[in-house]
Amino acid sequence: MDSRYPIREVFRDSLDWYLQEHIPSAEQLSAANAISKCKTGELGYNASVCDECGHTVTHSCSCRNRSCPNCQSVLKEVWIDKRRSEVLDARYFHVVFTVPHILNALFLANQKLLYSLLFEAASQTLLTLSQDKRYLGAEPGIIRVLHTWGQNLAYHPHVHCIISGAGLTRDHKLAVSGKSFFIPIKAAMKVFRGKFMASLKSYRSSGKLVIPDSCSDLALPDGWQSFVDRLYSTDWCPYIKETFNGNGNAISYLGRYTHRVAISNGRITDMTDDTVTFWYKDYKDGCSRKEMTLSHEEFIRRFLMHVLPKRFQKIRYYGYLSNGSKARKLHLLFKLQGHQQFTAKFSADTPKDVILSDVLGIDVHLCPCCGKSSMRYLGRRYYLRP
Repeated sequence: MDSRYPIREVFRDSLDWYLQEHIPSAEQLSAANAISKCKTGELGYNASVCDECGHTVTHSCSCRNRSCPNCQSVLKEVWIDKRRSEVLDARYFHVVFTVPHILNALFLANQKLLYSLLFEAASQTLLTLSQDKRYLGAEPGIIRVLHTWGQNLAYHPHVHCIISGAGLTRDHKLAVSGKSFFIPIKAAMKVFRGKFMASLKSYRSSGKLVIPDSCSDLALPDGWQSFVDRLYSTDWCPYIKETFNGNGNAISYLGRYTHRVAISNGRITDMTDDTVTFWYKDYKDGCSRKEMTLSHEEFIRRFLMHVLPKRFQKIRYYGYLSNGSKARKLHLLFKLQGHQQFTAKFSADTPKDVILSDVLGIDVHLCPCCGKSSMRYLGRRYYLRP
């Protein structure tokens, strides 16, 4: 057992047993198989040799699955680098939108549909209120990241977003907010709930919404109306987590969320042949740190519950960061601001080892044996010679 990758070891030990009792989706099965093979050598090796001393180094290939806890570090650093080059000299705010837990069964049965609705309702809420002259009176930049888990791996769909405290007005001027968040949180809650519920009712009346067996009463008019009334009477609780100045801290902070998976290897505290123990923060108990022990089967079930549908975009951009107009609007905003704070260090063609060297602060090419010569890459291998 490799103690560096306990989550992978759980999948390697117990995935076959899990599949005898459960039928995962194609995406979940693909992720499970990728995680169980990641950095084991089953996907091949990268080999390098030192021409000075002859020392040879091999590295097992990673699976590069977006749900794998072992494969996100380089992708995260590239993403942060690119987003920092788009930062304005203004405050940034971290806002979280969530939905009541009574919607969980509908979300699980309609993942693509309702995840997209969650994105759209949250983005339209912030854009609509931001452009109101009582608040910012401009179009801000918004980055959104979908998460579906809580700290204990329970199902909890919500959206993290970073919104700029500056934006572009309709007459192409720069508007900047003060130190506090410029949108009243109670107004945001009501608008968000209204937009989400309007679309949800429309999906149900048009037949787009799948009603799972566990919610069969929602197929009846009285059951559906009672469900809707209950949702309207519930607080949906969007809230502000952090505020930042415009020095790039907001993007680095959000980078912790963009490429995060349901649980990291670092949170696993113990593992036996049958159980997994991990720590989590209990936000209902003052963020106290607690431990939870699950069977391998239940751990895999909870983990796979958070694998997103195929090709679903978990990171989305709105406002002046929308892909269609981002370059033009950012150029104008930097011109109005008088400067651009950061430029990207990496390009699309930057080699992975260069990025690793920058992140780790060491020369990954240098021979770890003699320390005198650079390692020469030999290529990818699918077996190791004796």
